[in-house]
Amino acid sequence: MRRRLLSGALGATLVLAGAVGCGIPDRSEVQTEQRGPAAEASWSLGRGSEPPAREASGSDAEAFVRNFLAAAAGEPDRAYDRVKQYIAVAERGGLQVKQGSEVALSVVRLTDDPVIEPDVDSMKVTISVQQVGLLRANGMLVPPLATETTYEFRLINAGPAGQDDAGFYVSGPPNVLLLSDEALRLYYQAESIYFWNSERTRLVPDQRYLSSAVPAERRVSEVVRWLTAGPSDWLRVGVSGLPDRTEMINNATGSDGRWEVNLDMPGADDVRLEQFATQLAWSLLELDGILEIKILNQSRKLVDLGEQRASNQLYLLDDSSARRFCVYEGAIHALAVANEPIGRVPVAADANHDVLSAGLRRAGSDVLAALVVSDGAGQRLRVGRGRDVVETFMTGPAHTVIGRPVWLRTDSDQPAGLVVADGELYRFDDRGAMRPVQLGLPGRVDAVAASLDGHRIALIVGGALHVAAISWEGGVPTIGPARRLATSLNRLTAVDWWAESRLLVAGAAGRPAIYDVSVDGALETRLRDDAGAEVTHLAAHPATPTSPLAATFMYEANGVTYRNNPFERIVREQVQDVTAPPTGVRPGNPTAPVFLY
Repeated sequence: MRRRLLSGALGATLVLAGAVGCGIPDRSEVQTEQRGPAAEASWSLGRGSEPPAREASGSDAEAFVRNFLAAAAGEPDRAYDRVKQYIAVAERGGLQVKQGSEVALSVVRLTDDPVIEPDVDSMKVTISVQQVGLLRANGMLVPPLATETTYEFRLINAGPAGQDDAGFYVSGPPNVLLLSDEALRLYYQAESIYFWNSERTRLVPDQRYLSSAVPAERRVSEVVRWLTAGPSDWLRVGVSGLPDRTEMINNATGSDGRWEVNLDMPGADDVRLEQFATQLAWSLLELDGILEIKILNQSRKLVDLGEQRASNQLYLLDDSSARRFCVYEGAIHALAVANEPIGRVPVAADANHDVLSAGLRRAGSDVLAALVVSDGAGQRLRVGRGRDVVETFMTGPAHTVIGRPVWLRTDSDQPAGLVVADGELYRFDDRGAMRPVQLGLPGRVDAVAASLDGHRIALIVGGALHVAAISWEGGVPTIGPARRLATSLNRLTAVDWWAESRLLVAGAAGRPAIYDVSVDGALETRLRDDAGAEVTHLAAHPATPTSPLAATFMYEANGVTYRNNPFERIVREQVQDVTAPPTGVRPGNPTAPVFLY
């Protein structure tokens, strides 16, 4: 097995292969200012790391506490046994044990170091936490049920008085199985499985977590169970699950490039089996070889996993066509960065004025452009479509403030996008018509971003990060119920997708910062600890599971634009087709960065 490259632990530095003549940076290592711990799993050997035993921390009380918050990690059916090893023998019976699908771990993020206070014959421990989610036995992380922000318990010596190296036991433990986000990163592999959209024309990813202790030979069985169990609740409105009552018969079998899956799948005709084969091929991205699908013990389809992926691409993106642009002195201009090809401005000259920000997208051989422009009445959205260059635009109504517009990727001939105007979310079409979108969430909408698959969005509403699914009915996008995500950032200002299950989020962590946040909020990595000022624009060229390129971004803070790989300022000299200002006149700065891909 090959370990999946892009859906593993987010704390590891992601190394991407460079390419000459490609529309992304020539330096391709994603740089983080502070790395998180990397996952330690070895699928090629069929074994991974397990949480440390109780004795591993010796007399280090803080290390013991952190190990205790990892003890539940691993195979669900042994979670309670592992945690009980940390609890004082006389108190183990007080932990109510659950079985099977009822096993769930409360994932928490420490908001401060554990506070450990010595007492007469024990130590009092207080941990302050942010509730992240509930990790179920099926690998799904659902919204948290608990609301506690602190937990308290005590540590008692495990050995006779004066024998410190025997370690500790927990006395008065929490009544739930706690798992720190650090342990989730270390002892689980983040995996994408895929469901067809409602029209069955495109696959949409859904995130799961697989314990690194699960043997490699069970990988196929776990993925098939995840698929038969259906998508995450928040995603259901935009995708289709397998036929009702679909179940796996026994475990999947096989190794060394040949696997067998036996199912009970009502209505399993050739079309449905072909679609299921594509789901499996992408959900088992690190596997190559032949997979045989049986229905009620009868062989129905042989799937070459590599060929199935090659003939059913996830995202029809051409990395070599990606180009950088910005707004300079009210017009869109191409940017010259490193040795990247320079793009042709996709907006006709007579329409390229009074621009504040833009959303650009390729749609086959056409370009879609949505411009936010300023006129005497306020700000307006101007929308157009053209071959290479957009010449004709339709103009929408005036608003006080309009945010960055985003186009939704769709198989429909009717382009659509989303934009925030005066604190409300609107959808727009290629004629510039704007219609309000009801989210059912309290608070002001500050930002919106769209995923590559066109069926998921990220939102900042009421200062909090949310994700929601999109269903397409008659070519019109409908937003489903939003799920709020936990993040240690506050005062959020901007968001974009920069991988299929990862968000680029700007906010504050003491100082203005940019984080990489997983689509469920569980894993986050600091990419930029100090962005210099509040980030007002984020623009990413997202990575895909099979693309060794991309995963690059630009941002604007205090009227200045920056890029990553490496982090550096984009200056006027990199803006194409502008004349130098007269002597003594201070040049302007490029703003509102945007990618066209």
